[in-house]
Amino acid sequence: MPGKRSNVREKLGIRQLRSRNVIRKTKPALLALWFSVLFLPFKGVKSSVILFGVLSVVFFSFKFLKGHGKSLQKEISVVWKRIREKKIRAFIPPIVRSLAMLALLCLPLFAENYLLDVMILAGIYAILALGLNVVVGFTGLLNLGYAAFYALGAYTYALLNVKCGLGFWQALPLSVGLTCLSGVILAVPALRLKGDYLAIVTLGFGEIVRLILNNWDSLTNGPNGISGISSPSLFGLSLGALNRFYYLVFVALVLTYSVVKRVRFSKIGRAWIAIREDEICALTMGINTTRYKLYAFAFGSLWAGIAGPLFAAKMRFVSPESFTFMESVLILCMVILGGLGSLTGVVLGAFILVILPEVLRGVESYRMLALSIGLIMMMIFRPKGLLGGIGKERMSNEGQKP
Repeated sequence: MPGKRSNVREKLGIRQLRSRNVIRKTKPALLALWFSVLFLPFKGVKSSVILFGVLSVVFFSFKFLKGHGKSLQKEISVVWKRIREKKIRAFIPPIVRSLAMLALLCLPLFAENYLLDVMILAGIYAILALGLNVVVGFTGLLNLGYAAFYALGAYTYALLNVKCGLGFWQALPLSVGLTCLSGVILAVPALRLKGDYLAIVTLGFGEIVRLILNNWDSLTNGPNGISGISSPSLFGLSLGALNRFYYLVFVALVLTYSVVKRVRFSKIGRAWIAIREDEICALTMGINTTRYKLYAFAFGSLWAGIAGPLFAAKMRFVSPESFTFMESVLILCMVILGGLGSLTGVVLGAFILVILPEVLRGVESYRMLALSIGLIMMMIFRPKGLLGGIGKERMSNEGQKP
């Protein structure tokens, strides 16, 4: 019997190695196929086939050079070593971030209203993705009902503005407080659950909130929604114009990114990451996992309490149709695409999943197909996300500082 088991294990190991070799060998062809499928709606089958052939040759040539060009690799490694010795590499990310910030600041000066509208929506989703990243990326708790907090924030501002006459800045603290409280209320019964069971509870919470908003006609106007929401103003200056509202969302996104980044490298953030990596080990080290999970749900839902009023102020109308289960899935896809736990990657994933469908709007019949294929290829060749795992080395280095 032991001999048969060892033979079965050897066969399974051989099969796994063969499958990995097949994937490694066909990786250039699969990449070329993905780009040709994306190109298909624009130029037709013939041009896509030609593109597939050209890209296959290019990718296989690059793979050949990568595997056999040892002299070229040595030269590149020497140059890269010199760059690292001169510490030029450390200046590259700040320069890139500064240029990106400058471009975003100057965008309203020359962009059309349509582009500004898309960028505003991308900024709101980036705030939501950063908030969900606290729960899913830092703490490792799967949340499929994050759109419920988004809806609570939007409806809180809409009701306070339309029925009570409160402005944006007066209603914003109440919206944030309500979403934080709802996050704690959701976390209390869900703390004993993990994995799929926690996901089912959060999914049920999201559907409960949506159904309440859809059926409470006397308060929320049911499926007809709430209209007539006023735009925010600052020192008597209305921010309703797209170029002004763009800067409001931009400031909110920068604030969200900065605060979440500071919390990530704080004692609370490190406790969240410890819980994500090994909850039992975190308990043995004296971390109160119950308390820090409550912190994660409350802190993560806080940002939905900011993004919701921004969305309501931009659209000047809210309805339950804007906060379905697919919104939660979309926000979760942004976090996964950018990389769990990566702040820059999450923002990048949000911008990609908002802007790319708009770019492919001219081929509406194929754009979701292209996005789906892109996400599948991403999970195959980059399962950690676009920038997933990049910040771990930095955190470990900071933890070693005296």
